[in-house]
Amino acid sequence: LFSFLVFLRYQMYYDYPLQTYLEYPIIIAQDAILLLLVMHFNGKTRRALFFAVTFWGVWYMLTLEKWIIDLAMNLCTLISVAGKLAQLQCLWQTKDSGEVSALTWSMSAYTCASKL
Repeated sequence: LFSFLVFLRYQMYYDYPLQTYLEYPIIIAQDAILLLLVMHFNGKTRRALFFAVTFWGVWYMLTLEKWIIDLAMNLCTLISVAGKLAQLQCLWQTKDSGEVSALTWSMSAYTCASKL
């Protein structure tokens, strides 16, 4: 979700054409709703407010200085890769891949690798 927020803000900051980033608001809304539902069904609805405030703050802070948005854009790939490594570590420790779709995970891993 952080990467999508940074990509969207970066493209808006540098006035890219709307067609190049139109999918990001939809993906962000979809992820935010999914995160809210997961927190609601886990009994952590109050924590969702904290995340909403955090994302709003990050959204604002990204464009305070040009170097901040540029640095955040460069760090997105590392954050995505770190997320995939954390998933791999969890799978390795639990030895249970029953809830993981090999196709979707491999597409996501390929996307991260292609950015590198």
